[in-house]
Amino acid sequence: MTDILVLFYSRKGSTAELARQVCRGIDAVAGARSRLRTVPQVTTVVEQPQPAVPAEGPPYVTHDDLRECSGLVLGSPTRFGNMAAPLKHFLDGTSSLWLTGVMSGKPAGVFTSTQTMHGGQETTLLSMMLPLLHHGMVIVGLPYTEDALSSTATGGSPYGASHVARGETQPRLSDEERVLAQLLGKRVAELAVKLHG
Repeated sequence: MTDILVLFYSRKGSTAELARQVCRGIDAVAGARSRLRTVPQVTTVVEQPQPAVPAEGPPYVTHDDLRECSGLVLGSPTRFGNMAAPLKHFLDGTSSLWLTGVMSGKPAGVFTSTQTMHGGQETTLLSMMLPLLHHGMVIVGLPYTEDALSSTATGGSPYGASHVARGETQPRLSDEERVLAQLLGKRVAELAVKLHG
């Protein structure tokens, strides 16, 4: 099987819901399976370290997850048009992987969630691509040949899947957002199977 790492950070659940939909797209590809992981919060309190295993949800990511997987789909909520600090903090610690080139040539995609329609979705998606490009990964987007990209009135971009939360307390993806997240996972998985399967 070709494992695809779905790595995300989520505070209110919308990015986590997108991650689950990306996994559904990956798992629909013959020969591929998803590996769902998250990152711990960044805290300024140094007296109380984060637990090694989260109380709920997927496990925390390790460098081994990145080494072992044949593709990556990265997700973050938008923070002023950029990825959230916990995800950036993790990526900043991957220089040992960069030195070995272990991620080079693997396909990667990105996804995000914002509170508002113009909350910086596309710049967040682009900001997540930068470290992946430095690692030599092959960026996979969503082409306009995907009908949901042209019909969506909520999230979705050629740069990756997205969701507009609009202040909701429970994540509720639109039909197009769900479809696009699954398509992103499927596209990354299909390319990974072809390249590394």
